[in-house]
Amino acid sequence: MTIPFSVLDLSPIAEGSNAATSLRNTLDLAQHAERWGFQRYWLAEHHGMPGIASAATAVVMAHVAGGTTTIRVGAGGVMLPNHSPLVIAEQFGTLAALHPGRIDLGLGRAPGSDQATMRALRRRMDASADEFPQDVLDLQDYLSDEPRQQIKAVPGQGSNVPLWILGSSLYGAQLAAHFGLPFAFASHFAPQMMMQAVSLYRANFQPSAQLQKPYVMLGYNVFAADSDEEAQFLSTSMQQAFVNLRSGHPTRLPPPKAGYRQQIGSAESAMLDSVLSCSAIGSPHTVESQLRAFIASTRPDELMITSQIFEHKARLHSYALTSEIRARLG
Repeated sequence: MTIPFSVLDLSPIAEGSNAATSLRNTLDLAQHAERWGFQRYWLAEHHGMPGIASAATAVVMAHVAGGTTTIRVGAGGVMLPNHSPLVIAEQFGTLAALHPGRIDLGLGRAPGSDQATMRALRRRMDASADEFPQDVLDLQDYLSDEPRQQIKAVPGQGSNVPLWILGSSLYGAQLAAHFGLPFAFASHFAPQMMMQAVSLYRANFQPSAQLQKPYVMLGYNVFAADSDEEAQFLSTSMQQAFVNLRSGHPTRLPPPKAGYRQQIGSAESAMLDSVLSCSAIGSPHTVESQLRAFIASTRPDELMITSQIFEHKARLHSYALTSEIRARLG
């Protein structure tokens, strides 16, 4: 049986464009993804990033869920240390009331921003990612049928919005296994510990009321086009953006640049080789071959596909080709 494919959309703001256009493109892609049979559509919380429009993640989810009818819509993820668990319970309880049975809540413990932005977000200077496990439990309790806490989340109580743990290290794998929650690994940008984390999660998984057996979703980059050359060219937008981010100068998503890899240093090139190790870049034939190899080696329960492509039309085409490839993988 072919595994489900889903969409991770960072709502990229391209050079020369703006957040309003980005958010319109997000809804358009979600509507296409629903018709093409993608399982879920996730948006990520990032702050202070000039190239990402999904900072107010729950608000963008409402925009997407309201413009679609069947596809699951989720956060991939909410950075829980930035928020009171009660506030997130109310936000996602509201989404679940508006769109029952369609809302996912992925949780991460990273700030999703730089240190200065994190301080502006959290207000409490003593807030710590070390509180993350207890925050997850508190949030889960707020969303349950019979919360133990005196304060009730309204909306939220009884919604039982399914929780996911996101991670790019062994910590998230251990926590997801301990709590018996599905685990989404950020292999689309931090693949270094993927296999070790997945093995750890599967070996230590403890069944829970939400989930009886391990469930692994892996992030995966796809840049699909009509030819290998065009796909390689399109992928340089994401490569430029990532180098800019790691250099401390985040930018809007740049237009693709011919010969980009020949214009950067060996350190930057090696970093991109690592980042792109969980990627398929090429024509449909090339992408299909790379996807088959990745699925065979990792055995995920689901893939979360992201395509950071400058031109919206080309991004739609990449996802359309990906959906056709998925149909052939069975």
